[in-house]
Amino acid sequence: MAEKNVPFSKDQIEKIIEKFPTPFHIYDEKAIVANAKRFKKAFEWAPGFKNYFAVKALPNPSIVKLLADEGFGADCSSMAELKICDMVGLSGSDIMFTSNETPEDEYQKAMDQKAIINLDDITHIDFLEKCAGLPETICFRYNPGALKGGNEIIGKPEDAKYGLTREQMIEAYGIMKQKGVKKFGMHTMVASNELNVDYFVETAVILFEMAAEIAEKTGVDLDFINLGGGIGIPYNPEQNEVNLEELGEKIKAKYEEILGSKGLTPSIIFECGRMVTGPYGYLVTRAIHTKSIYKEYIGVDATMANLMRPGMYGSYHHVTVLGKENAAQECTYDIVGSLCENCDKFAIDRKLPAIDKGDIIVIHDTGAHGHAMGFNYNGKLRSAELLLKTDGTAQMIRRAETYDDLFATLKF
Repeated sequence: MAEKNVPFSKDQIEKIIEKFPTPFHIYDEKAIVANAKRFKKAFEWAPGFKNYFAVKALPNPSIVKLLADEGFGADCSSMAELKICDMVGLSGSDIMFTSNETPEDEYQKAMDQKAIINLDDITHIDFLEKCAGLPETICFRYNPGALKGGNEIIGKPEDAKYGLTREQMIEAYGIMKQKGVKKFGMHTMVASNELNVDYFVETAVILFEMAAEIAEKTGVDLDFINLGGGIGIPYNPEQNEVNLEELGEKIKAKYEEILGSKGLTPSIIFECGRMVTGPYGYLVTRAIHTKSIYKEYIGVDATMANLMRPGMYGSYHHVTVLGKENAAQECTYDIVGSLCENCDKFAIDRKLPAIDKGDIIVIHDTGAHGHAMGFNYNGKLRSAELLLKTDGTAQMIRRAETYDDLFATLKF
């Protein structure tokens, strides 16, 4: 299997480990910024284009600030994510609050920040009005049902708990117009980690046609259309990344055909997270045990508590043994952690070079839904997060948890 590159050498990482013990996640600042710029350029044709970084993918204030400096907003779905926006100076139309079954205090917080509120259900109109009042700008999340097939991660739209039906969308915009709301948006999210460009073009067509219908039936000309996120990344080195330039051109053609022909010019926005940072994060761990029974195992000092995706979803994450990138992949291993769960595995039956105790192992593509999905089962402590600066140095952007953090409670 093809090897994936890492943005650091073995010597470089060993020096970093002297200061920051394994395991840790490290993110490549230079690559994240370059990718953000590429995304913006692919959609520079689109009126008012903006990507609202899905904070849930990598909820670290330093990363959110790095992207805010590149003109990105923040897509939030919880109180903690809204508070990150306060920390980095984002407010108003730089925040998209997209949540479901939302508590009152979270709506109030979003209103206090003057965030764009994206309602998930028609009944939330009354709920929001009673607990926080109505904003001047409102967005609704559309569930297209059988019009759009989901993918294996997010499932079929008609089975999803998210969004309004077509009929409810028409009704909701009419209600909000009567209530004096001034600006309107529309959103959908029907896929996760999808690599097919045409899938997103089809989604855009559904939203553009819905926007035209809303304008015709309610007189509401949408100010923006949020095409959602879900753009995937090539976890497996044999996969190809999404061609953002092709995606931008294809959506542009449909925008002009469906909306431009009717004189409609809504802004185009996205809420991508995984695609922005995912490929540029790495879980660095060390081999501490070898085991030979019915299979060959390599035990590492990271666990599923540091990276849940392989154990939870069976997801593939590429593995590099630093210093042995060009060695023959002559051994077959399961790479495992120390949790009392047999699913605590980063790789199963993986062809790799011979691994010795002490080898540094890098698990790729942990820049989204990696540390963010960490947990404390077995009392495991979540690891530090580092930022690999453009000068090659490492900056700690979240310290590792301590047992004092874990047992933060009243005196026992």
